[in-house]
Amino acid sequence: MLDDLLVVGFDLETQTEVHIDDRPLEQWRALGYGRRETVVCFYCWHGIDAPTRTKVPLLARGRIGGLVRPHFAHPAGTAPPGGHSRETVWHINAKHRLAHWAAALPNVTKVRLEQWTPERDRRADVHVVLDDGARLALEAQRELITDERWQARHRDYAAAGVRDVWFMRPNTRIPHVLFAEGIPAWTLYHREGEAEARLGKPHERGPQWWTKDLRHYGLHHPPCPGDPVAHERFPLADLGLKADGVAFPAAMDERLADEAARVGRDADQARQQHEQAHRWRREAGARRARRRYEPAPPPRIVPRQAGQPVCEVCHRPLAEALVRHGRHILC
Repeated sequence: MLDDLLVVGFDLETQTEVHIDDRPLEQWRALGYGRRETVVCFYCWHGIDAPTRTKVPLLARGRIGGLVRPHFAHPAGTAPPGGHSRETVWHINAKHRLAHWAAALPNVTKVRLEQWTPERDRRADVHVVLDDGARLALEAQRELITDERWQARHRDYAAAGVRDVWFMRPNTRIPHVLFAEGIPAWTLYHREGEAEARLGKPHERGPQWWTKDLRHYGLHHPPCPGDPVAHERFPLADLGLKADGVAFPAAMDERLADEAARVGRDADQARQQHEQAHRWRREAGARRARRRYEPAPPPRIVPRQAGQPVCEVCHRPLAEALVRHGRHILC
C-alpha cells in the first residue's frame, strides 16, 4: 500500500499547505530541492518527527504513466529516522484529498482546512459550506476512536450547527457508536480517489415485522449496530455532499429506492394476510360461541303410522330390528 507517499508539502512563500496535484511536476521541481527551495516538507516544518521549522526542501518525483503516483520526497539523508509515521502521512494526505473533492462539487461554496468551530472547541479537518448554507466537517480518522471521544466531538459539532462526516483509514475498525447514532462511516482510499460505504444487510423478518421500521428489512444505510454489512465502493468523483452528509450516485439511490419499494410491497401483502387470518379466526370464534349458547332445536317428530311399534322412552317409531328391544339404542 502506497498511502505513505508524501503528496502534501508546505509553501514558505504563501504559508499554505500544497498538494502534489495542484501543479505540474515541473513547477514543483522549480520550487523544490536544489532550485528555489520554497516548497518544504510539511511535517518537518510543523515539528512532526523533527524540531519545529526544520526546513527540508522537497523533490517532486513521478512520471506520466508511471506505476507510482506523483509525490514529494525528502532528499537523501534528510528524512527523520524511520521516516514519517504512516498514520500521520495518511491523515494529511486524506484531508487534502477530501478538500480537493469537495471544492470540485457544484453545490459547495467554501472549503477550508483545519477550520475551528465558532466556540473554538473543535477543529474540522475540512470545513465545507454548501450553497444552501449547510455546514459540514469532513473528518479523516486515522485510528480507532473510543465511543466517549467520538460522542464528545459529535455533540460539539451538533451544538455548533455542523454535520460531522467520517472517513476512516483502511483497515481501521469502525466504532459502532456511529451507527447507533444513525451516522454513516466511510473508508477513504485517498490514493485511488475512492470511498467505501458500509450498508446493513436486511434484518430477519420476525413476527409482525411489517409494523416496525421497514428500512431495516432491505439493504440500509447506515447499518444498525452489529449488523452484517455489505461493502460498496465508489470513485469520489461519483459522490456528492448534501446537508446530512455524503450523497450516493444516482444509480445507487435508485437501487436502494427499488429495494425499499419491494420491501413495502412485501409488508403490505404480509399485513393483508395477517388481517385476513385474524378476521377468519374472529369469525370462527363467533360461530363457535353461537353454537355453544344457542338452544338445541326441538326433536323432530316423525309421524307414526298406525300399528307401527314405538320406543317406550321417546315414543318415536322403532326400526324393525329394534322392535324386540322396545327402545332406541340411545334411549
